[in-house]
Amino acid sequence: MTGPGTTRVENPRGPMHAGYGDLYNVNVTVGGPQEPSVRSPRRIADDQLRWLRQRFVDPEGMGAARRLLAEHGTVILYGEPGSGRTAAARVLLYELPRETGVFRELLPGDEEETPLTDPALVGAGDRLLLDLAEATGTRWTKNRRDLSSLREAVHEQQAHLVVVMPYDDGLESDLQFLRADLARPPAEEVLRRHLRLHGVPHDAFLQPAPAMAEFLGEQRTVAEVADFADRVRRARAADPGVGFARWCEQARDARKTRRKEVARLVAERSEASQRALLFATAMLHGAHADVIHRATDVLLHLPGGPREEGPSLACKDLAERLEEIHASTGTDGHVQFKELDYDDAVRVHFWNHMPHLRPLFSSWTARSTELDDPHLTPGLREELVHRLADQYLRTHQWQELTALAHEWGAGARSQARAWAAIHALSRGLEHQRYGADFRQLVYAWCRDKQLTGQLAYVLLRVCTDVIAPTHPDQAMVRLHHLARREHAATHALDALCALVATSSRLRRRALDRVTRRSSAPAADARLFLRICDPVPLTEPGGAPRALVDEGYVRECVSLGWLVVFRHLPRLDWQPYAERWLHLASDSASDDRRDLLLDLLVNGAGGDGTHFAVLYAVARAAEPTTSGGPARGAATTDRLLQKISAAQGLRPPAASSRSATPGGTTP
Repeated sequence: MTGPGTTRVENPRGPMHAGYGDLYNVNVTVGGPQEPSVRSPRRIADDQLRWLRQRFVDPEGMGAARRLLAEHGTVILYGEPGSGRTAAARVLLYELPRETGVFRELLPGDEEETPLTDPALVGAGDRLLLDLAEATGTRWTKNRRDLSSLREAVHEQQAHLVVVMPYDDGLESDLQFLRADLARPPAEEVLRRHLRLHGVPHDAFLQPAPAMAEFLGEQRTVAEVADFADRVRRARAADPGVGFARWCEQARDARKTRRKEVARLVAERSEASQRALLFATAMLHGAHADVIHRATDVLLHLPGGPREEGPSLACKDLAERLEEIHASTGTDGHVQFKELDYDDAVRVHFWNHMPHLRPLFSSWTARSTELDDPHLTPGLREELVHRLADQYLRTHQWQELTALAHEWGAGARSQARAWAAIHALSRGLEHQRYGADFRQLVYAWCRDKQLTGQLAYVLLRVCTDVIAPTHPDQAMVRLHHLARREHAATHALDALCALVATSSRLRRRALDRVTRRSSAPAADARLFLRICDPVPLTEPGGAPRALVDEGYVRECVSLGWLVVFRHLPRLDWQPYAERWLHLASDSASDDRRDLLLDLLVNGAGGDGTHFAVLYAVARAAEPTTSGGPARGAATTDRLLQKISAAQGLRPPAASSRSATPGGTTP
């Protein structure tokens, strides 16, 4: 079973942003006046899983897998390649309640990933996928040994884990009770499900379709069946009147002879204008004729491109020129080739047989995304870039694609060019073979790359829209580096805070990064103030206990406040300290109030000056306490008692408010 073909990145017309960075001496421009809209990574992940569930047909053994997951919190799936085992794993996790925790894929062995044996890897209610279907013998053996520790953490956090094990490999006897064997679902049922979702009428299935029977007569993977259904959909869209049997014939034949036909056509159409139109139609297949006409003209006039000769009035009209390349314009004005998948064969031919023109094709793609035409929709721009990126990835030129994305992002002077960079990187990040390479590259850019043009905005969007839905830990690390480098704007910090708000485990890890593992204390002190919000720290949500009840988290918080007091001016941290004091005043229990105050006092590090300023801030916060000034004053008195105890002094009387600790007047 295949998943959605792309991760949708939203708001392509939104304002551009790239932050500033004192730490790395980065000089970045901001391309829009408003903060960009960023979708929740959790919502993106749920949308992708919902898309998959709608198209999923239960394989034999799925019921047993559901039962094992419900009873033990863990199930190990076994099935042959092409049986849809990875899709089944995702569906199992999607069907679980989602009150707490997040869906995420575990990547054991990656240098940024927490080891499977670390209990901190699992958050309360998390839905975890450990896909080891392609694991080698050594890797499978290592991860299999770690499963016991991982399962224990999953049980303690009331989380769920689905493991996809390699085909034809072993499993210890003590794990056999967790194994569910999956058999490939009936191909015809899979095809019918996909066609129904594509809007093919049920009556169509009742018609004889020899091509469909021929296709299904061979053993097909679930992915092959889904691909065939998509070709039927496109055949129906191109020629709805010929009937189901003919659509199936076109779907069957689409991959067999197209490339030879295209090779002959290109050889016969040797004029520059013909070949330019052929390439533009393939890259913008389905676009309005106006767009294809303008894009063809762009290609003909690019430096180093082909040249069209003769006055325009003497040229053939667009309809005649399209007929020459086996394309036509529909009643809605949109252009398509007459044969199914002809556009894909044209793209492959030009890329394979004209390698010297690849830089030209890339420049043309960028220019075409910037055309000012009402028919050039955001979705069409995205599809155009994806079609170019697919050629780079198909020919194993992933590094060349990253260089192109960097060129577009770092030199972007328009929103369209920045979004072209986003779409190019997104395609690479989604690629099964090169996705890990792209994630590592994004990490290096977020940490060290000079963020010129719109590159910071490009990185922000791929982190939140593409990486975070399935690999939130890696997205958090990358957003942390971006947020460190911001100066005037806070878009990356806002995205980081939104991400850690989805999971207590992520907030714990973020606190660890900005306090215990910080290499830039002053920069991280500002991030700490936002990440260390006292409300989510003190509310357990669906977890067994609140974060602030963990000793390790309390140590991080105290250390964070110490760095804040040492490195930031009072005006920067006072509003955040007042929020802590107000929450302490509103606490229903004295223990919770005392804990919040203790963290602030411990954060002062025994420094009399820090104590004095903290006390002055508490006095200033009294009038704005929600329970009234008297309640605020009681909190201040309690704070003063704790400060005095920390200094080894006798606690003052509650009414003694004339001086601050250490004898300093506020």
